[in-house]
Amino acid sequence: FMKKILVVIGCIVLVVMIGLLIAIPASNNRVAKETAKIITDLPVPEKTEYVENISLAGKLVGNGNGMQYFGAILIKSELPLEKLVNYYGGHSNQTFDFTVEKQKDKNIPIIEHGNLSFKTEIKSDNYYIVYAWGNNSGLFDELDIRGN
Repeated sequence: FMKKILVVIGCIVLVVMIGLLIAIPASNNRVAKETAKIITDLPVPEKTEYVENISLAGKLVGNGNGMQYFGAILIKSELPLEKLVNYYGGHSNQTFDFTVEKQKDKNIPIIEHGNLSFKTEIKSDNYYIVYAWGNNSGLFDELDIRGN
């Protein structure tokens, strides 16, 4: 009888651990995707078209431990960088600070750890990345091994 109880307890522990191994990264990926969605949902300025969005969760820049949540969109615009910076800067708030930079190729160089790139081929000099860093203060950001 005792062996059966131990087997049941062991199975429960195993199921919970597997569940956490799936739920923790999924939850953190959701935060990164929501960060990209916030940028995607902003109206694009005149003479500008939305191309695609991208997101990533993990230890992306710098040293030390900690989860980071990156969300970005790729836009194509006839406007100069300064006007785009002013436009998206006007949408920044206490939660999200939107950064705009020229995008020279598919690769996203701001990401230091790992590779992240757009699907779109960059064939001209009027592509820009608009990005923000998300935030998630909770237990899952501490338990995700990608933050180490």
